[in-house]
Amino acid sequence: MSQTSEIMRSWARYLIFFQYIGTKYSGAVKVPPHQLCKKGVQDHLEDAIRALKPINQVSLSVSSRTDTGVHALCNSAHFDLQRRNDMPPFSENVFVDALNFYLKSEQIRVNRAHRVPDHFHARYCAQSRTYVYRIALRTSHRSLLPLTESNLCWTLPNAELDVGAMREAAALLVGVHDFSSFRAVNSDMPFKSPVRTLNVASIQRGDSFAQSHFHREIPFWELTFTSKSFLYKQVRRMAGALVGVGQGRLSVPQLKEVLEARDSLAFPQALAAPAHGLFLTQVDYKETDLQHSPQTSEESSSGNSED
Repeated sequence: MSQTSEIMRSWARYLIFFQYIGTKYSGAVKVPPHQLCKKGVQDHLEDAIRALKPINQVSLSVSSRTDTGVHALCNSAHFDLQRRNDMPPFSENVFVDALNFYLKSEQIRVNRAHRVPDHFHARYCAQSRTYVYRIALRTSHRSLLPLTESNLCWTLPNAELDVGAMREAAALLVGVHDFSSFRAVNSDMPFKSPVRTLNVASIQRGDSFAQSHFHREIPFWELTFTSKSFLYKQVRRMAGALVGVGQGRLSVPQLKEVLEARDSLAFPQALAAPAHGLFLTQVDYKETDLQHSPQTSEESSSGNSED
């Protein structure tokens, strides 16, 4: 057996789906070494993978770069792993159990893992991402929530929202638009097109995790957004604008004017929703992109694959 074949027997590319409570992390991606602050979720995932003692350098490519304080029920990332002494790759179930063992002190868990083709990329192969924004009404402060909801929703003192107006406004956001007004300024801004296709913008009733056990009823609403990709802080700005419509602080025609302005400065100040109510709930891929074939890996390693 050739040296290349031996390497390929012990080497594998994995896609993992993982969840986290984002309160104590600086976001989904790793923190630069010179920043002496709390770590990103990626830092802890890479530490867990290194604990398995691979011989290659560990580096994750995260599909969705959630901000500080944002949570996920299903984010994803891919990475390569080569085991020592030509040992075969971990099976998916064993790999998930091993990673979660090393993550047990963190509010991060790996949901599942897949062996994927060598050319697979978690970020660029993603077909859609879904975010859910959770709102609790009749609650003037987070301290009035059940502990199971602490830092997991946006608390509003309103007894109710004008959901009809919110749905009318949400319909204006669906489709292909220049979302410049709904993105925050960052270093990537000059290099990314502001045009995005928003497939879903819906408002529906939600539930508290302790709904049937808490001493008072708290109405919950969920705002759901689905797109192939989003701009920086686009979801939080859309959520905040829709809540503003529901509160009567912003009219439906005014929201349309903000969208059509195509200018980040046109977005009303202090209207963006806070990070702690936002959950990344789903990252979707084509089933065919997830199908791993050992033969494909061998062809790729010998330079015979088509790009």
